[in-house]
Amino acid sequence: MPWRALVRWFATGAERPRLQDPARLARRYAQLRWQTFCGVTLGYAFFYTTRLSLVVAKKPLIDAGVVSAGELGTMGSALLLMYAVGKLGSGFLADRAHVGRFMAAGLLGSAVVNLLFGCTESVPFFTLLWAVNGWFQSMGATPSVVNLSHWFSPRERGTRYSIWSIAHSLGEGITYSATAALVAWLGWRWGFFGPGIACALVSVVLARVVLDRPQTHGLPPIAEFKADLPAPEAGAPSSVAELQRQVVRNPRVWMLGLASAAFYVTRYGVNSWFVLYLQEAKTYSLVEAGFGMTLLTACGLAGTVLAGTISDLVFGARRGPVLFSYGALLVGSLFGLYVTPAGQHLLDGLALGVCGFATGGLLVFFGGLLVVDICPTRATGAAMGMIGVFAYLGAAAQDTVSGQLIESTRRVVDGAVTHSYDSAFCLWIAAAVVSLVLAFAALAVRRPGSGLPDRGVSGMETAP
Repeated sequence: MPWRALVRWFATGAERPRLQDPARLARRYAQLRWQTFCGVTLGYAFFYTTRLSLVVAKKPLIDAGVVSAGELGTMGSALLLMYAVGKLGSGFLADRAHVGRFMAAGLLGSAVVNLLFGCTESVPFFTLLWAVNGWFQSMGATPSVVNLSHWFSPRERGTRYSIWSIAHSLGEGITYSATAALVAWLGWRWGFFGPGIACALVSVVLARVVLDRPQTHGLPPIAEFKADLPAPEAGAPSSVAELQRQVVRNPRVWMLGLASAAFYVTRYGVNSWFVLYLQEAKTYSLVEAGFGMTLLTACGLAGTVLAGTISDLVFGARRGPVLFSYGALLVGSLFGLYVTPAGQHLLDGLALGVCGFATGGLLVFFGGLLVVDICPTRATGAAMGMIGVFAYLGAAAQDTVSGQLIESTRRVVDGAVTHSYDSAFCLWIAAAVVSLVLAFAALAVRRPGSGLPDRGVSGMETAP
């Protein structure tokens, strides 16, 4: 039956006979690792262009009388709620899927949603479409991390995870510059048409470039090939289902999930509302606000790349010291941006840059690296799905709460709509602090009986 053929096409392939020539095996591994790594990094960047298109178009949509700030908050929450549910399902499926095909289907679906969004002005239809977009968006990050866990060993994973995480900043940068320019020149509809067309084309490439597990290409598992740290599933039952059940029962996963939820309140407060905030509270034009956010994402690239790399190379794959440093920078930059008066563009730029740097680094940890460190390789998708549910429930709650907090201060001055952001900033700063407290509580818990070192709060490995 056609649906069975479709399931087989999406499923991970059968393991092929192992290549016997060591030199050929090493060359093949190096080639395929490079190919699939570039594929998941660039491919995931384009997911962001079809997720943040609504963020860039908010002010034109409000000015045109199509939607209000409160309705925009509801739309954002609809996407994030569906994204949260989708990440759980996608995580458990990704452990069994051909990652490249799975990601390509999600990106194509998101592209179609954006094209449809640009063709209507119905608020209920907007909300429905954006909820569907959330489901397709959930098919991006988790499969990417599953791919990394199969092709890169534990001691190099922090560095690779950091480099892959620049996809967030790349996608945001493209959106805040190119999509903002399209909206300014051609109107809000092209904020959706442009990303939709681009991502439909990229999805075709993604299906061919991003690869299945090494074993399906006649290669050994990565831990065996690199003779690196043992995986957390050592000595445990080998079935994927049992390993996934262990992830669900792990209390540290739940603690890190709550920490991620709090961080994503702050992260999506920045991503979803700063373009509007810069225009209304700081008197920027749309293009100026877009380039201000581009600065934020450019600095986020540096923060992202350095976070995992420093924790690998300087602290021996221990995350605590770097996590604390980035958290302090985030809280300080948010407070600085809030108290800086309008017209101080240099100070705004400094605060945005530090905020981007800190957010980019923390995204590496809260977006999955902390939980991937403590979970089995063959259950990476389940671990990412668990974290994703918490993270995007937090993000969804933020969008609704922030939208209502901002809408409650709505006023019209000389015919222009404006808002106050005092309560919203209090929410975003408090959530950043809570995320750090919860993360360090999880890092302080040892994993008895695992036979593996723990990476504690101090950054020193402790015996189990």
